[in-house]
Amino acid sequence: MAKRRDIIIGAIIVCIFIFAIGFMGFMFIGLFTDNSNLTFTTLGGNIGIVEIFGVIEEPNGRFAIEQLDKWSENNSIKALVVHVNSPGGGVAISQEIYDAINRARLEKPVVISMASVAASGGYYIACGADRIVANPGTLTGSIGVIFQFHTAGELMKKVGIATETVKSGEMKDVGDYSREMTSKEELMLKSVVMDTYEQFVQVVAEGRGMDVEEIYPLADGSIYTGLQAYNLGLVDTLGGLNEAIQIAAELAEMDDEPKLVRSIKTEKITIFDFLNKFSDLLDKAIEKNISGPELMYIYK
Repeated sequence: MAKRRDIIIGAIIVCIFIFAIGFMGFMFIGLFTDNSNLTFTTLGGNIGIVEIFGVIEEPNGRFAIEQLDKWSENNSIKALVVHVNSPGGGVAISQEIYDAINRARLEKPVVISMASVAASGGYYIACGADRIVANPGTLTGSIGVIFQFHTAGELMKKVGIATETVKSGEMKDVGDYSREMTSKEELMLKSVVMDTYEQFVQVVAEGRGMDVEEIYPLADGSIYTGLQAYNLGLVDTLGGLNEAIQIAAELAEMDDEPKLVRSIKTEKITIFDFLNKFSDLLDKAIEKNISGPELMYIYK
């Protein structure tokens, strides 16, 4: 009996020791590892795959820009394929990705491969590429701009909550969730939306080699399937990622079977990141719902 108990106690001590070592190792890696990029490649990799998945925001958008800039200067990368599965997102970050694609095109071919969705900002960035490839069932288009915010004035009155504001100008608190916007604010926001809309239309016209007057009828926010977009001249050909890779290889005049390079982002992680994760998610959810309006190229 005593021997069995000793074995159990010994096993518990070993488990605690292993857990402690693992925990300390995890903490060490988290504290001393900086944010970095890891590149995964097959031998002789020569086509870079840049993935833009989800709503286009600063974190994923900035990472895509870094990859485009880095690989455009890498002589071992002969072409780039940007794989897009996104309903769009922020206006400014979408424009920056578009600019990065244009910079990359100066060095090597860039092909867009549209996955399930490549709409609004997802389509905006596609217009910078040499070729756009869409699946027949891809949802794309949604050429337009949206400026949206919530108001809760009536609810606040019912529960006895008010917002006091001291402002330097009449328009300074535009988008305040505690009241409806005024007619002057609506006119101002409309002018901002339409100016950004005209920028979008111009980018599409330049990217597709069409006149802006041909784009306006297509740019009412409507979405299109990949097949419809192909028939309307908004994409170049139908196919998936494999077809996009083959087209990129042809544009780069590659004789051998293309090998692929992918990069993923690694982040500094500590135990405190896990402890704070729920709080961060909650803060982001609250901020998204009560912050001021945001100008978006997004399909909703």
